[in-house]
Amino acid sequence: WYAIAKIAGVKACEAIRKQFGKDYVSLMPTNLYGPFDNFDLETSHVLPAMIRKFHEAKNNNHADVKLWGSGTPMREFLHVDDLAKAVVFSVKNTLPENLYNVGTGRDVTIKQLAEIIQKAVGHQGEIVWDSSKPDGTPRKLMDSGKLNALGWKDSIALSDGIKATYSWFLNNQENFKEVKL
Repeated sequence: WYAIAKIAGVKACEAIRKQFGKDYVSLMPTNLYGPFDNFDLETSHVLPAMIRKFHEAKNNNHADVKLWGSGTPMREFLHVDDLAKAVVFSVKNTLPENLYNVGTGRDVTIKQLAEIIQKAVGHQGEIVWDSSKPDGTPRKLMDSGKLNALGWKDSIALSDGIKATYSWFLNNQENFKEVKL
């Protein structure tokens, strides 16, 4: 249903643009992360789940962190503040088309992501890959060239964004469910 809802929103925006001559656009972001993310290990996406796992392992003195798959799939991540800047950019500028991808144009392996998060959290243990669990799609990378050509570009490096997100996580832990590792 999620994909159908996204398509319906894009098509509605396109119809309003065409019928009423409004400068409405649809922005399609890549994988987002940042403050106010969902850090619940049962329902969160990969990046906030890893932050939570490494944090819990560090606090409970666990020597290793077990992660799903092989670590080889590649994903692109965009900080929510960069998405907010893309939204402002799209409002301040008349964009010639209806639909724009919003991403960094750079991807990392899940293994690289885990290492960046492990360093940001300060966990000193080992990362154990559970290859009995699925990897998912080998690569997900958006082409944000249309929006970049008009002057928008992301500005938050992944490692910096993860550090800031972990800082937010530390300051807001009381809002999270208790986890048993």
